[in-house]
Amino acid sequence: MKALKLYGARDIRFEEADEPIIKNADDVKIRIRSVGICGSDMHRYALLGPYIKGMIWGHEFSGEVVEVGTAVTDLKAGERVSACPAIYCGKCDSCKRGKYAQCLKLSVIGAYRPGAFAEYIVMPRENVISISGGISFDEMAVVEPSCVALHGLYNAGGISAGDTVAVLGCGTVGTMTVQWAKIMGAKKIIAIDIDDKKLAVAQYAGATDLINTRGKQSYEKVFELTNNKGVDIAVEAAGTAETSAQVLALPGKGGKVIYMGIPYSDVMMKRLYFEKIVRNELSIVGTWNAISGPFPGKEWITCVHFLESKILQTKMLITHRLPLNEGKKAFEMAIQGKEYHGKIVLHP
Repeated sequence: MKALKLYGARDIRFEEADEPIIKNADDVKIRIRSVGICGSDMHRYALLGPYIKGMIWGHEFSGEVVEVGTAVTDLKAGERVSACPAIYCGKCDSCKRGKYAQCLKLSVIGAYRPGAFAEYIVMPRENVISISGGISFDEMAVVEPSCVALHGLYNAGGISAGDTVAVLGCGTVGTMTVQWAKIMGAKKIIAIDIDDKKLAVAQYAGATDLINTRGKQSYEKVFELTNNKGVDIAVEAAGTAETSAQVLALPGKGGKVIYMGIPYSDVMMKRLYFEKIVRNELSIVGTWNAISGPFPGKEWITCVHFLESKILQTKMLITHRLPLNEGKKAFEMAIQGKEYHGKIVLHP
């Protein structure tokens, strides 16, 4: 089969690879139809390189079942599926408590085992999620980042009807956070970014107010929009050192900050931001991955339910669709930033 393999920073190759086979009784072999490029993929491509040189890459995907192991009785060939890409050890204390996102050896396909930038993949049955209701393969491929956003909100205790929410950074995860906030009943949802096109998508997803912060701070405008109260929940989804500090100034007294983004440089902050934690008695919540117990978790059940019900929308995030053999072109376009892009989906 053909696959995209990562050999080093900015070194991705479209090559022949061994087609995976069923080895375990609970294995499911899937013909991949759509696979998305994640923000973490772009960091690996641009800066970090692979965990293992030459590994087949990618983890956000959908496809059709082509074969199952002898112990799999509830899936059949032809079923349309997505899959949770996380692989947990099942042995550490976190796993024994059902806290799979905190697994000491947690990994994702494409790191230490073949990923989804390929024609076929084999996954454990418990990772595979059936999706019906006429949802396209492209839309199904965005289930995983939708679950990442929902996992973060669940970690913070969810959103109550009438809450005010600010989302700082409107990439895929940030925009899905906006949409979940709307579904959960938030009264005011403030989307913050430096890109008007991303803000327009966030507005379509449910944002009630938009702030473009290019060249300025966001907290003054946030307080203006909330009658000087600040928001109940502020979500950092940009993953930059600057926004990781600035987000602390957005909640009001007793508010929450949820960190979904991962900065790739040291976070240094002014006293103004750090002092907000103490004086406003903020709750700070970190979130990682998209899984919980029983695996893969309520995030996946909830996401598929709302997707099949046509309440959760993922189509508006997708801006580019390319064949898998143009994977290098897609990554270069994304990191060079010469044209606007949202979610890029590749088709094997």
